Amino acid sequence: MLKRFFILGVTIVALAACVKKNPENSKNIWDLKTFLSEDPGRISELGKHISEDESKLAAQLINEHLKAEFKKKYESEWQNETLILGDYQLKFKYKKFGEKPPEGWSLYISMHGGGNAPAEVNDQQWENQQKLYEPEEGIYMAPRAPTNTWNLWHQEHIDAFFALFIQLANVYEDINTNRVYLTGYSAGGDGTYQLAPRMADWFAAAAMMAGHPNDASPLGLRNLPFDIQMGAEDAAYNRNNIAAKWGEELDSLQENDPHGYVHDVQIHEGMGHWMEKKDTVAIEWMAQFERVAYPDKVVWKQSGVTHSRFYWLEVPKEKAVKDAEIIASIDGQTIFIEKADQIHELSILLNDKMLDPDQNVKVLYKDKVLYDAVPTRNITSIWKSLNQRNDLNQYFSSEIALTLN
Repeated sequence: MLKRFFILGVTIVALAACVKKNPENSKNIWDLKTFLSEDPGRISELGKHISEDESKLAAQLINEHLKAEFKKKYESEWQNETLILGDYQLKFKYKKFGEKPPEGWSLYISMHGGGNAPAEVNDQQWENQQKLYEPEEGIYMAPRAPTNTWNLWHQEHIDAFFALFIQLANVYEDINTNRVYLTGYSAGGDGTYQLAPRMADWFAAAAMMAGHPNDASPLGLRNLPFDIQMGAEDAAYNRNNIAAKWGEELDSLQENDPHGYVHDVQIHEGMGHWMEKKDTVAIEWMAQFERVAYPDKVVWKQSGVTHSRFYWLEVPKEKAVKDAEIIASIDGQTIFIEKADQIHELSILLNDKMLDPDQNVKVLYKDKVLYDAVPTRNITSIWKSLNQRNDLNQYFSSEIALTLN
């Protein structure tokens, strides 16, 4: 009898070692493959704890499944170079420069000027933007704004269009999602001021050319290198002075947070609204950076267009409100919520690159311990994360839901 138990014990240990070495042999992965092929709706049943190796494999399987779904759904829109969301259409043109790196193409999204003008004027601006910049390597994409209004690049539908385009570019052209860059000239610069802080977790760097920020805040740029190019004589709407002021604000933010707010500001003497391509230096400046997908500190300031997720922080979609602000940081296995204005419900999203989810994690807010336990790494969290944005370079395998007040 003892011999039988000994053999059984050895068998179980050997099986566990086999699964650990080959996570594709685990029941969790078998179930995931079954659900993906037959009934993805049942993936919510896979809430059990999984290993780090299982989580990586699960993410790859889900990523490939979602890529196939994207390809099937958007094939004609991609071929026609026109994305459609509701009543809006985003036309785009793109071309490639250099050789494709092993990790995938870099991607540059470049927004044209114009706005508050007849369609033919904005069409001409779009045509100019298509040939304005040439990165040494990468896909250079120039979109045509869906509207002809003054705020053509910072309305709510733009966020959704760019999020979709980035994911489709990865499906059809195999981009490196840690090397996506945002820029724009004039009204496109307005859009850069607005979009970069509120979509910072999508980009590696951003460059604003000859624009105006309107009501944008630089706070969200903590982990996004930001370049400002402005003509010293570009006085319309006080653009030149405001650009210099933003430079001073970024200086102050970086002085108080030396590991964040990387920036470069160039006010070109003698130049007006057209900088005679002196601004092209910003393309090379951006290219030196890759996205920090899992930063150790996040500063999230909601703007007029709110989001429910920013890096590893998430709030319920219906409770994402303008001007809400949260600051959170990670030190070892402890997460500190340093500020939470207008935030009552918050989820901390976790990936193995941030800390060790197999060990105890603490969350502190106002010197109070809100969480002190071992998180559950699970397939359901990965499925949710990748359905929000299908990006293997920034996904989450567990989450901690908190009530702050």
